[in-house]
Amino acid sequence: MPMYSWKARTRQGSLKKGEMEAGTEEAVRAQLRAQSLTPVVVKAKSKDISEYLTFLQEKITTKDLVIFTRQFATMIDAGLPLVQCLDILGSQQPNKTFKRVILEIKNDVEQGSTFADALRKQPNPFDPLFVNLVQAGEIGGILDTIFNRLAVYLEKADKLARKVKGAMVYPVTVLVVALGVIIMMLVKIIPTFEKMFADFGGTLPGPTQVVVNISHFMQEWVGTFLVVVTVLVISFSQGRKRSLAFRRWTDGVALKAPIFGSLIRKVAVARFTRTLGTMISSGVPILDGLDIVAKTAGNVVVEDALYDVKAAIAEGRTLAEPLAESGVFPGMVIQMIAVGEETGAMETMLTKIADFYDDEVDDAVDALTAMLEPAMMVGLGGTVGGMLIAMYLPIFKIADTIG
Repeated sequence: MPMYSWKARTRQGSLKKGEMEAGTEEAVRAQLRAQSLTPVVVKAKSKDISEYLTFLQEKITTKDLVIFTRQFATMIDAGLPLVQCLDILGSQQPNKTFKRVILEIKNDVEQGSTFADALRKQPNPFDPLFVNLVQAGEIGGILDTIFNRLAVYLEKADKLARKVKGAMVYPVTVLVVALGVIIMMLVKIIPTFEKMFADFGGTLPGPTQVVVNISHFMQEWVGTFLVVVTVLVISFSQGRKRSLAFRRWTDGVALKAPIFGSLIRKVAVARFTRTLGTMISSGVPILDGLDIVAKTAGNVVVEDALYDVKAAIAEGRTLAEPLAESGVFPGMVIQMIAVGEETGAMETMLTKIADFYDDEVDDAVDALTAMLEPAMMVGLGGTVGGMLIAMYLPIFKIADTIG
């Protein structure tokens, strides 16, 4: 929808100006008159180049969304009208992309759309979970409560995601640096030593000859090696995007991985229980909640299991039974959910499970980092140190000969 800049006079004669999204110039004039303003100038605003080049647009972060959610809950709780809340938050939003989104939502609401339907038109950043909770809040008249729950949920989900990313970044960074150092030594430093040893003549010690042979191989094939690694990384990424079967296989392997598998499973359980608990406590039907939770699971194997659980519940079964049959969720989780179903405190039990597994993820990440740090340092130091010792062996031999 086009953006218009306008200038108008108030009843007191003072001049005001601003921007507004509308279908036509006349629609802008009509909205200004409805606000007791007399239009002076209304003209279409030229589009910014970033609107055409999406990669130049400012990203909407989880922090932006949490702040918006908190502020919106406070304003609604204070009794401000919905459109006025959106107008204030949109005009004060420093993120230009998010500002445009909020103002588009405000315009849709002004034209008669429900708040949830207006949010549904903006999948970035409002996902199905956010939209469905808002819809439940609109129906129940508890938008302020829903937005407070959403803010808590988003903060905890963001903390969990950052914790996991932090655990993955460290070993990958060390591995990349280690490979870079080793390749540089084999391609740049070892040939210098080899030339010096050739000037002295004689045969090289066994370890030194092995390192020299590896250096010859790397000098000849380093370009091919880098190309192959790049192709494999791109192929893996594209395969996960385009092939559901490949994603299902890789996600299954990830869940069974000896070191990271347990961490991934705990993250999946924490995300599932917190999301479902938030939706049930907000009045979303459990079948709708399971459908949304499955879509946001982040792992195809877990997603398939949750769709099977949804189908079983639709047939009249309890939640705990199909969860146990899936083989994805730990026994303790299933037992606690079964107790929650029997006592009628499902949302409370799900929240307790989520809090427990958040702490489990924290402990697992700390343990993983503590284990990987010395292991990778020893591996890198041993490889580089071994190469250096191999290069110094001929020097010791030359010194003995001279002696």
